[in-house]
Amino acid sequence: MKTSGLSELEAVLAVSRHRNFRAAATELGVSTSALSHAVAGLESRIGVRLFNRTTRSVSLSEAGAQFVDSVAPALSTIRVAIEQAGSFRDTVSGLLRINTSAGAARQVMPVFIEFLQRYPEMRLDIVTEGRLIDIVAEGFDAGIRLAETVPQDMIAVPFGDTQRFAVVGSPSYFARHKPPRTPGDLHAHQCIGTRMPSGAIYHWEFERHGEALRIDAKGPLLLDDPGLTQQAARAGLGLAYMSEWNVAADLQAGTLIRVLEAWTPPLDGLCLYYPGRRHAPAGLRALIDLIHEHADAMRRSRTRPSSKGSGRKARTR
Repeated sequence: MKTSGLSELEAVLAVSRHRNFRAAATELGVSTSALSHAVAGLESRIGVRLFNRTTRSVSLSEAGAQFVDSVAPALSTIRVAIEQAGSFRDTVSGLLRINTSAGAARQVMPVFIEFLQRYPEMRLDIVTEGRLIDIVAEGFDAGIRLAETVPQDMIAVPFGDTQRFAVVGSPSYFARHKPPRTPGDLHAHQCIGTRMPSGAIYHWEFERHGEALRIDAKGPLLLDDPGLTQQAARAGLGLAYMSEWNVAADLQAGTLIRVLEAWTPPLDGLCLYYPGRRHAPAGLRALIDLIHEHADAMRRSRTRPSSKGSGRKARTR
């Protein structure tokens, strides 16, 4: 690693994000020893310890926390200036760091693949986690989340499709239990609970004819991973409340059966979002253009005349 001031500041911010030198070195593409020397060199020159280190943990010192709070916005401004200068290049290149959830990343992966095929000089660093973060403070160019969770001070770019949730159970489960007709009936069922990244237990949400309900669904199992929830539902352990996208193949195959569909209306779908006060780098603008292309293609496919030649447009979701 070069020992320039900017490289040292990037090193400090990376370690502060990860609380781990090895993970920070991986993010920056340098060796752990080079990263450690860069941080130690900066600490030596300013005469204070920025991190408290033990064999098992790394944490910011009081001086380090104040230093990071002051430096992060300034370094962000410098990055923007560099991005603005680079935007005059004809070739779209560089690195985009995007924060999202694992489920959203799986849905958007075809767009990411097409983006990298179209722009071979671009690199994507996709970080998946359940918790919502401040993407600016954590050093990301953009985030991808459900529209309802996007911070109001961000510019949001819809992917062009709605999202729905589904209450599902296996045929073996419904062989033993009568299907619920209303959300209130769930109190008599075994439900597979969901623990949120914050640690809170998720209450299943329903709406019909303007009536909104939140159900504290209880059962024998509490999970924090959608894949495990889906597996448990297939095994007949109980009902699950999941993204329609995740269970679409099971519903088609009949390995899961949907109930209470009238109580789960469409919601605004995924959005890519980024800070409006910053100049969007060329790579991000190219990704946004591709998202618009996909959204337009989706709209055209929905309004295409039916194969029977009736001339009517297909119903939109």
